[in-house]
Parts: sequence; C-alpha cells; structure tokens
Amino acid sequence: MLYYRTDLKQKARHLRKDLTDSERVLWSRVRGRQILGVQFYRQKPLGDYIVDFYSPKTRLVVEIDGSQHKEKNAAEKDRVRDEYLRKAGLRVIRFDSREVLEQTEAVTDVIYRVIAASLEEHPR
Repeated sequence: MLYYRTDLKQKARHLRKDLTDSERVLWSRVRGRQILGVQFYRQKPLGDYIVDFYSPKTRLVVEIDGSQHKEKNAAEKDRVRDEYLRKAGLRVIRFDSREVLEQTEAVTDVIYRVIAASLEEHPR
C-alpha cells in the first residue's frame, strides 16, 4: 500500500493546472470514465511520486515521457520509479509525448486493451 505524502499535494495541484499538450490530449480521452467506465486521476501523488495518470480500479499508471526523459540519467530514474510503483502492485505503461500527440488513437487503444485485460483478470 502506498502512503499519501501531503507535501506533494500542492505540487500535484500545480501540475494539474499546467498540463503539457500531450497530457491535455490524453486527459481528454480518459477523463469522465470514457474507457470501459474506468476512472482516471491526473497528476496523482502515489507514495514518493506524482504520476501523470492513475486508475485505482485497475491499478494502472500511465506516464507520458517528454523531452526531459531524454536527459542523462533519466532512463535510470524512470526505471527506479517504475520499479517502486510495480512493487506497490501497480502496472506502469509509458508513452512518448510525441506518440500521444501524433498517434492518439493508437495510444488510447493500448490503454483500452490494458484496462480490458485487467478487468478480465480481476473483475470487481
């Protein structure tokens, strides 16, 4: 179980107000339970991190990797972060921000398939 860090609340709130273009596009596709009735939260604090999108019902984290993920050491930081979330029982999928903007339907379809498989495995 992940604890809630109250010190991340303000930062998450700021990030929600300042979404990137790719986050805005994906949010328009997942908000309001549009994918199989599953609710998503954006810029959600989970333990030591703030994730881009989170679905508690399916325990799915969706991350969008922008240009900062191409910087030195970014891959290692992402690996550590993903491992932390996976150890907490979450599934993490990542998309490049350009992919979200240029192949929105394909990205949405991947998320749909992951959710459908999760709901089949663990109906609630």
